[in-house]
Amino acid sequence: MPSPADILRGNILIVDDQQPDILLLEQMLRGAGYARITPTMDPRAVCALHRDNHYDLILLDLQMPGMDGFEVMEGLKAIEADGYLSVLALTAEPAHKLRALQGGAKDFVSKPFDLAELLMRVHNMLEVRLLHQAARHHGEMLESLALHDQLTGLANRRLLADRLSMALVHARRSKSAVAVVYLDLDGFKQINDTLGHAAGDTLLQMVAARVVAAVRAEDTVARQGGDEFILVLWHITGPDYAATVARKVIEALSQPFDIDGNSVSVTTSAGIAIFPFHGEDVDPLIRSADLALYEAKRAGRNVYRISGRTDVSAAAYSHHEAPAFSAPLPNASVTLKDGR
Repeated sequence: MPSPADILRGNILIVDDQQPDILLLEQMLRGAGYARITPTMDPRAVCALHRDNHYDLILLDLQMPGMDGFEVMEGLKAIEADGYLSVLALTAEPAHKLRALQGGAKDFVSKPFDLAELLMRVHNMLEVRLLHQAARHHGEMLESLALHDQLTGLANRRLLADRLSMALVHARRSKSAVAVVYLDLDGFKQINDTLGHAAGDTLLQMVAARVVAAVRAEDTVARQGGDEFILVLWHITGPDYAATVARKVIEALSQPFDIDGNSVSVTTSAGIAIFPFHGEDVDPLIRSADLALYEAKRAGRNVYRISGRTDVSAAAYSHHEAPAFSAPLPNASVTLKDGR
């Protein structure tokens, strides 16, 4: 529940073409402890003001020259992101009350104002508005948790499947290629055993940041689980581009990591599958990339392999038959703060 202090911090806009009414409303609200109050006598400015300031409550006079409150509410509906119109209608006409509620207002106050009634309706509307915002934010948080890895913030398996499915739809339509790059850290268990699981978690977060920095904004980086990551590369020109990205990632992750003053080095193996040559759907492509990863590890690790299951011409892959990237680095090493 919102606290009394939260309610008093509500951001309020007063809209009325009568200066005495605006002054009276502002005096009433400030006297009750509300501090964030903006008045305007221009109904045409309301939508722009709300777009810029996101008011928690709008006290809106219904009868104004040039543009009445009903027209203002129609404009607010078009810009209100969550569809919740937090409007308290002000009217001296009893016949307008029902129309105001039908037009989107959540409540109304009759003119002339009764102080106790006005303050109670303002309080209640702000409380409901804050509860609505809290529920929406909670829902967004749950949705984010359902789609993202909690440790690294990367896409999880569910979001990976959605993104890869979308990439394949676009690739079929544009007759382009998509690459799946399956990454695995070599010797990650040694880091956990030497420095502990907290250091291992920190390493995974650092790895995630380096991988994200190595790809384009439109590409997807996901954590498959443990020390495994998957990249989805959209609209690639062919295996050469995927190989270049794999080399770039392997090189980036081969640079030492500083974890609490300890120098940590790991290597990375990668397997690559290309749509449509190694699979035409999500699961076959991931399996093909996983098999290529297995071949990379058999080749000595710290290398990449492109899936061998292909119908594309041999010339397109002939230069990938030998290890495409290899460096004389250990699978994993740790230099402790004392130099050991």
